[in-house]
Amino acid sequence: MSKMHLVFGGRVKDPRTLEFEDLSTIEVVGFYADYESAEKAWRAAAQRTVDDAEMRFVVAHLHKLLDPDLGE
Repeated sequence: MSKMHLVFGGRVKDPRTLEFEDLSTIEVVGFYADYESAEKAWRAAAQRTVDDAEMRFVVAHLHKLLDPDLGE
């Protein structure tokens, strides 16, 4: 299985957490085959919303959820 990363984000209730206000408004930035590409997309999305403390973007390691034995 190839490694798969998802970059997504949205408005959070508290900037110190990942509790999103409304899951129906989550922005999916994209799916990426390697962490480097995902990180680049994450940085671009985060930079676009840098002045809004309630916006958070994250990189989810989907391959770890789909196959925990796969590792890094």
